[in-house]
Amino acid sequence: MAGTASSTYEGFTADERAAMKAHALEQKKAARRVSAVEKAAEAERDVLAKIAEMQDSDRVMAERVHAVVIANAPVLAPKLWYGMPAYALDGKVVCFFQSAEKFKARYATLGFSDLAKLDEGPMWAAGFALTEVTPEVEARIAGLVQRAV
Repeated sequence: MAGTASSTYEGFTADERAAMKAHALEQKKAARRVSAVEKAAEAERDVLAKIAEMQDSDRVMAERVHAVVIANAPVLAPKLWYGMPAYALDGKVVCFFQSAEKFKARYATLGFSDLAKLDEGPMWAAGFALTEVTPEVEARIAGLVQRAV
């Protein structure tokens, strides 16, 4: 039970602290940029550089997700969000890619924020597990990002 003497909470994990530090650096870097064009170009370079650093399967999936999002939702701007590739509308993240390797997970995740217009009645998915990006998965991602915006 939270808040009891028997609680074993020891704070944030090293990976969580690293993600928060990455987010703080992203915010500082964005604040230093001068023009909107410069901000957009540098943000996309940052996303592509982060994708290039990923392990093989995560990198391949992130490259495909990036291409699909850019092609199907051009109003979304690439940016880093907690050290992961994300896509924002008016500066607010709508969807993001989370690598499996970064958090030692079994699968990568394509996630959507509450700004994504994916509502389907009283319950809908906001995150999708990815183990590979096939043509069928690309089509599904394309439909999701189009609906999201």
